[in-house]
Amino acid sequence: TFQGPPHGIQSERDKLNKYGRPLLGCTIKPKLGLSAKNYGRACYECLRGGLDFTKDDENVNSQPFMRWRDRFLFCAEALYKAQAETGEIKGHYLNATAGTCEEMMKRAIFARELGVPIVMHDYLTGGFTANTSLAHYCRDNGLLLHIHRAMHAVIDRQKNHGMHFRVLAKALRMSGGDHIHSGTVVGKLEG
Repeated sequence: TFQGPPHGIQSERDKLNKYGRPLLGCTIKPKLGLSAKNYGRACYECLRGGLDFTKDDENVNSQPFMRWRDRFLFCAEALYKAQAETGEIKGHYLNATAGTCEEMMKRAIFARELGVPIVMHDYLTGGFTANTSLAHYCRDNGLLLHIHRAMHAVIDRQKNHGMHFRVLAKALRMSGGDHIHSGTVVGKLEG
């Protein structure tokens, strides 16, 4: 059931052709309110400006002001435009999380068809089973899978119950995440 992560940092470096230095990326902000076109423009500016990758925020999914398919298209366009202008391989973590596994898989398939190197999943929003299903698809289709930790604090920030984040992170790696959004050791927006 749990095959673990199919790819590691070396696979990501190979996909991006980046070696001997840290990979540099950012999450597009503001997290909500941009149109898909403006969101894609922000991705392009970051990638053209020197970042290796950009990432959807966990809240960026498929809202009326920015539907997922439009966002995927504009982000892929931004990625390819930045690649053509810089001569470097770029990436964008497209959030494939959805209300059903079928919809999540439809998004992952569309991302693969666009040729992006990585998709993202919110494990608590989608669930561990959805996470593992997406991981199997990514493994079979050469996509990297980024697992987002949105809402992790309900499990690992409680003093009297829950589990340590290290245990949670290992479980997510076992379920197939190539890398995990871990945040800071002191909490979100603190420290």
